[in-house]
Amino acid sequence: MASSAMDHQLEVINSLRITPLDDDDEGQDEVEEIEIDEDDEEEEEDEEGVTLGFVEKPKNPRSLLRHLFPSKAGGVPAWLDPVDLPPESARTCGFCGDPLQFLLQIYAPISEKESTFHRTFFVFMCPSMACLLRDQHEQWKHGVDKPHRSVKVFRCQLPRSNPFYSSEPPKYDGTDKPLSTGAVLCSWCGTWKGEKVCGSCRKARYCSEKHQLMHWRSGHKNDCRQIFISSHSSVLDHGNGREKLPAIEKVACRTLWREHEIAIEDESTYESNMSDDNGCGTSIVPANNKKDETFQSVLNKFEANADKKKWASFQERIARAPEQVLRYCRDLTAKPLWPLLIGRPSKEDIPKCNYCKGPLCYEFQIMPQLLYYFDVKNEPDSLDWATIVVFTCLNSCEASLAYKEEFAWVQLYPSTGTL
Repeated sequence: MASSAMDHQLEVINSLRITPLDDDDEGQDEVEEIEIDEDDEEEEEDEEGVTLGFVEKPKNPRSLLRHLFPSKAGGVPAWLDPVDLPPESARTCGFCGDPLQFLLQIYAPISEKESTFHRTFFVFMCPSMACLLRDQHEQWKHGVDKPHRSVKVFRCQLPRSNPFYSSEPPKYDGTDKPLSTGAVLCSWCGTWKGEKVCGSCRKARYCSEKHQLMHWRSGHKNDCRQIFISSHSSVLDHGNGREKLPAIEKVACRTLWREHEIAIEDESTYESNMSDDNGCGTSIVPANNKKDETFQSVLNKFEANADKKKWASFQERIARAPEQVLRYCRDLTAKPLWPLLIGRPSKEDIPKCNYCKGPLCYEFQIMPQLLYYFDVKNEPDSLDWATIVVFTCLNSCEASLAYKEEFAWVQLYPSTGTL
């Protein structure tokens, strides 16, 4: 994986110009190329206080249930508020219109505030690389009330006393249970609220017509008839209880990303120099002490010394823990770790909070190594990114919506930034 990924990087880092996507039909302002100021080099993530996320196979799938407040990647979300889920207008890709797929969630409570005793971020994205390319251009537009996005992040928070969970911490002994049930979810994706009902069996629920059609074609057409027959028999035998309806499979979709638990560790526990024994054979970056010909050839693709410095700095920092899929640091002085100079936002490119109109701050970023654990193939049209950086409300405001949309900035490799 390391060699193939580096070969891929050699292919994508052939151009350092990202051109705007023409979108005159919507009357939006054209996107101008951003000139990189050398002073921007100061906007780097601080050395201290960074938490890293690593994916691992769940030891017990029940440990990822919502009442245990997990951090996880892939599979289906463990909704914090299980009732007031994001509406249909917020859960679809802004370009193709399909329901977004669950990427990961991070449990990040803030102890200083009662309203953030429980606090979780949920990240969704369209699995189409074509949509991600359009998304990367859309984020540069200013003054758009509802920009089209294929990557969306939702923040949900609850006080300690709430109708869904005990005020006491989980025991993790198998006895923990939520206080209430949640909304019925889509029978196909198991992700979004199932607001549409199958007209025949009246049991299967769907978040969209597309998922209803996909479920029907994948086998529900036959299952639906059996459910109807069983339902009719259960009515006849209602008095003796001899018949039970077959259970509807909660998640019929087989293309969701593979589920993993996210383990959290401090970056400070990792040494700057890693031995060969501690290296990661599946890393997308070489170890810090192995700047071989492949690594050097990547550096040679950059014409400016600043570009080489940025790329080398990123490589060396990531090499401390090559398997990391997440970097988290809510310290106000923290900055993202950008792999590239091109494609970074200026302060003016980060909008205000949609709800309180206060400032947004950097909180975490998602690394492309996650795609390896999702078995995403290294093909021209496959999903890929350099990093996804999430900016959240500085005050973690308490708007009436259960799920508040935050802001994600997508940085792609340069040669994939044009259409």
